[in-house]
Amino acid sequence: MKRSGAGPTVLIAGAGVAGLTTALALHRAGVPCLVAEAVSHFDPIGAGINILPHATARLHALGLESELAKRAVETRESVFFNRFGQLIFREPAGRHAGFPHAQYSIHRADLHDVLLTAVRERLGPDAVLTGHRLIRVTQRPGGVTAHFDGRGELDAEVLVGADGIHSAVRRQLFPDEGEPRYSGVTMWRGVSTWPSFLSGASMVRAGWLTTGKLVVYPVRDLPEQQLVNWVAELETPRGAHRDWTRRGELDDFLPAFADWRFDWLDVPAMLAAASQILLFPMVDQDPLPRWSHGRVTLLGDSAHPMVPRGSNGAGQAILDAAVLAECLAAQPGDPVAALEEYDRRRRPPTSEIVLLNRRTPPDAILREVYERTGDRPFRHIDDVVSQTYLAEIAARYRVATGQVRTA
Repeated sequence: MKRSGAGPTVLIAGAGVAGLTTALALHRAGVPCLVAEAVSHFDPIGAGINILPHATARLHALGLESELAKRAVETRESVFFNRFGQLIFREPAGRHAGFPHAQYSIHRADLHDVLLTAVRERLGPDAVLTGHRLIRVTQRPGGVTAHFDGRGELDAEVLVGADGIHSAVRRQLFPDEGEPRYSGVTMWRGVSTWPSFLSGASMVRAGWLTTGKLVVYPVRDLPEQQLVNWVAELETPRGAHRDWTRRGELDDFLPAFADWRFDWLDVPAMLAAASQILLFPMVDQDPLPRWSHGRVTLLGDSAHPMVPRGSNGAGQAILDAAVLAECLAAQPGDPVAALEEYDRRRRPPTSEIVLLNRRTPPDAILREVYERTGDRPFRHIDDVVSQTYLAEIAARYRVATGQVRTA
């Protein structure tokens, strides 16, 4: 890599949301970088992603919000129901709740395309090397060498491991870490073309894990309909290996939702309308004692894989990228110190979110009602729990994850 800016040359392992956002943030800060990705071509895989306002603010600073708004649905509200379709709690989201930036719901493939297009336009068509699977990294005085499977080596001054939940960088730094921690819950994900429901921009959480929990929200507006993302969750014995592309079967979870027919959504019909279903065990890993090791650091899922509750996985990776760029630009002559500062600023808050997502994510609202009612319909929600108490649960999570309102 050749130096072309004020900061150290940075090699980013991984061209997912985390790696591409990091490249854009570094470029904006004047730090030269290159992205190396394991896959040889990008397929439109995955399902929906929610980008919370604090992450949208960082994408706005990178000049991406207008393009994001064209591809996404701006979320208006967050709504909670029990499995009988009874409303538990509703609150506005994003700008509708007084945040300076929107909350967006978007298909992962659309978000990835926005980021990849921007990287190639701003950094050049060769800024992302595909087919480069990182197997290990070695450090030497003044730099690092990345070793790739069948693709030789690349030298840089800093290496950022943004290579996801199966991170080769994390595995090298922590070879004795062990297997991920299974939460006891499996999720099935899909997208269905479906008529709009509720506000047409509602993020819905319903039911509870013991008998079946559903998260559903639109991610793309279509002529007369929407592309709707859904996540079905059930407590299950562990069985699946963690792989975002693993296929699932409708019959394995549909019975839990067979009678979920509400006046605003026919859940079993919507689930059956999906063109494909993905299966994923809800796992995370204990927070690490450190991310930065000399001139090597971790970022995104490789640094803090978390249970996917609270819509914070992609958002925290975006925040990581912004802070890393700030740190490297602030100390261009001392990348080791810059990575230590990045570690100091980002590791503690993301560690807390990993643990918070285990204990009290926003869907703890559903757990509260499930336990208080014994999984039975209620006459009125105020007879079960106050709206003030439910609002406090939601507010505590926002504060803990760094979401600050302006009003």
